[in-house]
Amino acid sequence: MTDTLEGVAVFTLGLLLLAGYASHALGARLHVPRVTLLLLLGLACGPSGLDIVPPTVSEWFSFVSHMALAMVGFLLGESFVGKHLKQLGRAVFCVSLGVTLLSALLVFVGSLLMGAPLAVALVLAGIAPATAPAATLDIVRESGARGPLTRIVLGVVAIDDAWGVMLFSLLLALAQATSGIMNIPGGVLRGIWEIAGAGLVGVAVGIPMAWLTGRLKEGEPALLEAAGFVFLCGGLSLMLDVSYLLACMVLGAVVGNRATHYTRPFHAIEGVSDPFLAIFFLLAGFSFEVDALSTLAGIGAAYVLARSAGRILGARLGARLGDLPPAVGAHVGWCLLPQAGLALGFALLVRERLPEVGDVVLPLIIATTVLFEVAGPAFTQAHLRRAGEID
Repeated sequence: MTDTLEGVAVFTLGLLLLAGYASHALGARLHVPRVTLLLLLGLACGPSGLDIVPPTVSEWFSFVSHMALAMVGFLLGESFVGKHLKQLGRAVFCVSLGVTLLSALLVFVGSLLMGAPLAVALVLAGIAPATAPAATLDIVRESGARGPLTRIVLGVVAIDDAWGVMLFSLLLALAQATSGIMNIPGGVLRGIWEIAGAGLVGVAVGIPMAWLTGRLKEGEPALLEAAGFVFLCGGLSLMLDVSYLLACMVLGAVVGNRATHYTRPFHAIEGVSDPFLAIFFLLAGFSFEVDALSTLAGIGAAYVLARSAGRILGARLGARLGDLPPAVGAHVGWCLLPQAGLALGFALLVRERLPEVGDVVLPLIIATTVLFEVAGPAFTQAHLRRAGEID
């Protein structure tokens, strides 16, 4: 009996990986984001759809999400390599901070106005700044866009998820405080530890990783080296109860700045992360509850409208502070609407820390992620074309 159950698990894992490959190939042909196809496929096969996947598959979700997001955090850390930051310049920093802060603020206010509990409003505000760098980069590559607007957009999506990770860690701790899990001073201290502790773990693991990088031969050792350190950092963070996503981001920043040949570990993690991310998105769709979404229509609409307004207006404000031409400021926010995997990862972390809040947030974020991944790239391409940067 045990062998049969293990066989079913391995067989299902193979199907999930093949589904990820099929979604990637189909998405490229249909010009539909892979994330959207994976979420819809997971929904179709899950309890809310045809219910053809064994229920035990949902037990993998937490483990897979931890591994996938640890690698995502590490890759985000590359954005904070010193020479990259100098190249991005003041304008990109102003725009990225503008869209991050105003998106969070408007979503927080809009959610409260629609009757969302304070804890729900806080975590939705923390999730709102997350973007979809891969989707944006795909649009730029496919369309051949070139120009000042394109450079600003690519610069912003390279670093704004990093600001979002820090903001989310703080707001999640505050949400725990307002939910009665801890008092307000305790929540503030928890938020400080969430960020500072993650930074300490990332530095502690990053220094030896940076020293070791480039000292082993090309090929498999680089992959083992990179994945081992990333999972070590993520595991230590979970044991110390700090943000493993932020810790792995700090790890990436330390390695990127201290290692002589810093690109090798990042390339290795990019290669190994695809299977985990594909399974992650499929399981997210699998856990989607359609019935729960019907009760969240008002909050969901507020989230979509407030996040969109925050990105458009925040980008205009940041562009003005960064002395960008008005034509760039008018378009850049519309190019930053896509939202994908990081938002889902945030929602899953909420469900782990605050199950009652997570049961509200997760279905809402899955639904809005599909919406932003379908509509967002269309807006990005349209405004790049209006700016005259697509031939």
